[in-house]
Amino acid sequence: MRDYNSELSIKAGMDPGTLIHVGDKKVKEPKLTLVEYNEKYLKVHVSQDIDIIKGLEFAEDRKIWINVDGLHQTELIESLGKLFGVHSLVLEDILDTTQRPKTEFYEDYIYVTIRTLFYERLENAVDSDQISIILGNNFILSFQEMGTDLFKKIRQRMERPAGNIRKKGVDYLAYSLLDSIVDNYYLLLEDIGEEIERLEDELIKEPASATLQSVHELKREMIVLRRSLWPLREITASLQRDESGLIRESTDIYLRDLYDHSIQVIETVETYREMLSGMLDLYISTVSNRMNEVMKVLTTIATIFIPLTFIAGVYGMNFEYMPELKWEWGYPAVMIFMATISAIMLYYFKKKSWL
Repeated sequence: MRDYNSELSIKAGMDPGTLIHVGDKKVKEPKLTLVEYNEKYLKVHVSQDIDIIKGLEFAEDRKIWINVDGLHQTELIESLGKLFGVHSLVLEDILDTTQRPKTEFYEDYIYVTIRTLFYERLENAVDSDQISIILGNNFILSFQEMGTDLFKKIRQRMERPAGNIRKKGVDYLAYSLLDSIVDNYYLLLEDIGEEIERLEDELIKEPASATLQSVHELKREMIVLRRSLWPLREITASLQRDESGLIRESTDIYLRDLYDHSIQVIETVETYREMLSGMLDLYISTVSNRMNEVMKVLTTIATIFIPLTFIAGVYGMNFEYMPELKWEWGYPAVMIFMATISAIMLYYFKKKSWL
């Protein structure tokens, strides 16, 4: 988790729509991927220069998808905004990587911001990347903080002319992008689930303060995860209620499926949070049980030595007339007597299942 308060304070007092990048510079140079396609045509351009879209012609029979990796060059984002008529407030939200996932409807396009999440096992932390999607009449703009292969499979699917992405409209491509992000959540939750199982085994077998610290760290990361995923249901539901006409009726069935997946993801997160809370109780119970076992052993030893200490104390008194002191077999007899008492007490404890 990162504190962005110092970066957000830079925007204090500025006009709404002022374009300032808030967040880390996660790529050295921004990369643009331009995809022009229809059912019979596909052309992909990859460049680090805005010039690849300056001569772009908007043909009615071709759909356009532009993906940007890297948000730190505000001039690039501003140029794209002017070319596609995107409001400056939307561009400001794209550059502010601390946005809460949401959906906003405008006259000519729909703006969606969502987070893709990655689990760093070595650091026991959840890392995130803000993804912004603008769905227009015949185009889609997507913006990522860092260059990942998250949409690689979608581009591979587009190479098949008979695939749904090539045949259907850009609204189906927008669904495919969101579905790819949600599918990535399942991989994240699988990794977290394995880590929770490992920590649970450690807590049962050999609880340690380091394990407890790992549980606390993972529980804190689950709070961040919940805050990022909880609006997902609201996003998919609002897209289903779209009245702008940008989302076709044929895409609604896919959005319903996406909504079901988002519910499953949120429920899994809630389950993991409850499991982590229970693991704290498990740690306390396990440590308490181990302490009880130790105390039981110490109590048994102390109980056995009570009568032995009494006998040793009696014969340690300095009276002159103690008949056993001058008896030749007195010492062996007392030792055998003490051993017999110890054996009887151990047998009694085991019979009562106290040991």
